[in-house]
Amino acid sequence: MLEDLTIKDFALIDQTTIEFSQGFTVLSGETGAGKSILIGAVSFLLGGKSDSQVIRAGTHEASVSGTFLLDGKTVRKQAAVADEDGEEESLSAQDWLGRHGIETENGRIIVRRTLRDSGKSSAWIGGTPVTRADLASFSTFLVDIHGQHEHQSLMRVSEHRKFLDARAGIVDEVNRFTVLYAALVAKRKLLDQLNTSNEDRSRRMEMYSFALQEINDAKLKSDEDIQLEEEESKLSSYEKLYADIESITGTLSGNDGSVISALRQVRRDSMHAVEMDKGLSGLDSRVESSFYEISDIADEFSAYKERLIFDPARLQEVQDRLSLIYNLKKKYASSPNASLSEVFNYAAEAQNNLDKLGAGNIDKVGLEKDIALLEKQVYIAAKALSEKRKTAGGKMSGEVETVLSLLGMPGTRFSVNVTEKSGTGMEQKCGPYGLDNIEFLISANPGSPLLPLAQIASGGELSRVMLALKTIFAETDPVETLVFDEIDTGIGGEVAVAVGSHMKNLAKNKQILCITHLASIAVYADNQIKIEKGVSDGKTSSDCHPVTGEERVKEIARMLSGEESEESLEHARSMLNKFSGGV
Repeated sequence: MLEDLTIKDFALIDQTTIEFSQGFTVLSGETGAGKSILIGAVSFLLGGKSDSQVIRAGTHEASVSGTFLLDGKTVRKQAAVADEDGEEESLSAQDWLGRHGIETENGRIIVRRTLRDSGKSSAWIGGTPVTRADLASFSTFLVDIHGQHEHQSLMRVSEHRKFLDARAGIVDEVNRFTVLYAALVAKRKLLDQLNTSNEDRSRRMEMYSFALQEINDAKLKSDEDIQLEEEESKLSSYEKLYADIESITGTLSGNDGSVISALRQVRRDSMHAVEMDKGLSGLDSRVESSFYEISDIADEFSAYKERLIFDPARLQEVQDRLSLIYNLKKKYASSPNASLSEVFNYAAEAQNNLDKLGAGNIDKVGLEKDIALLEKQVYIAAKALSEKRKTAGGKMSGEVETVLSLLGMPGTRFSVNVTEKSGTGMEQKCGPYGLDNIEFLISANPGSPLLPLAQIASGGELSRVMLALKTIFAETDPVETLVFDEIDTGIGGEVAVAVGSHMKNLAKNKQILCITHLASIAVYADNQIKIEKGVSDGKTSSDCHPVTGEERVKEIARMLSGEESEESLEHARSMLNKFSGGV
């Protein structure tokens, strides 16, 4: 359960701390006040992606922290992993923390995340720094956020399978099936290569052999092109280089007016000066060091000059070698300017393809046996998934219908349609997730046929279908805190009353946080937090604070009519007395 949330310099929020309670909490406020910013802050805290635009204007860092009370009885079996024996085990939030060496205090843990304007993000669980991936992993134990537009996912049939698989508890099993199916596809692809005509296979083998021979004959060395380019630059610039070195050696040690001659005189004068003033001994030592250092540099340049010989034959050899490498890159790399490593990679790939194409009938026979075995395994696994989906789909249909009747959609029929993919063979029928096409069908009016959800459902109906799905998932989902961002889209009147009543009932076993603009939902809440936007010192900011008593009556009145008239205040007080047991 989320106990408190502290937000600083996040979007329009300057600094605020909000305390949350168990049960049903409503977040309300005028349009644009920053209600969704609060949800954004929670999402950011839980490891959601973000960028520096969320940092409050004029500041350099945004931070969000929250205190969570972990209940071992309810926060269980959120993530499944494989142990050393390959058996799946369930983890609780405490298990996750224990494996990461993080301790709780009185069953509580503080989560904190910051984002600087440089783009650097930091996160802590307890006092331990963690990666964003770890934070997101741990957050799955804590909160489930239903975004403002998430119900639109119901319009995508591809998402329906994910909902059903989650309800059936077969997500991990489907993931394993996908890996098995991918192995089958890879072996079939290899078999297709081996089944190409002998002429085509011979042509390809000849091509790969020629490339491999050409690359091997070149006897390339790692980074050889870079070293040769440096050498070519030196050889082709011989005259200028020699002139520069000759000028340097002449200046340093070439005549009586050279640097060495001058330093030698300075050294003699310095030695005499020290005899008269011992306080100059430090400077004399530095003069002596400078003399020997410059003398050594002069000797090094002179030695380099003696070794500097123009070798036109070597220059031609280097240029020929670079031309060879250029042509190899042009043929076997992405471009003539690419890294030489791409040529090595092409050679390795050519060798691999030669090995495959030259495997012959022996490998082909073995491969066909492997494919036959995999096909059998895939088919059996796909059939098992299909049966579990059909069983779960039938149960899920009844559960959704029951909840929808409570949400103002009595008589609605909801069906999870599980059908086998079309095709004549197993290869055509099966896909990476099994044999099934899965689609949600609905009939919102008695006597009307079941049709695809995307064809007939209004925005309000989609919102309620999503709330129904969230409700049935909540029965088995151990996450204790559910966040709904404007679940009331497209509804009003008696339907809103039904939604409010349903969420209050759902909050008996969950902590519910809900953004709403409807008073008929807000009056059911156990707690209400108001978000307001104001201007201070020329800066716009949002503030959050709980409303109780008469202040809550005024907020409900505003939600009812946009003003605090005597009629709206009385109506608000009446609704709170009826649905929340009093002001």
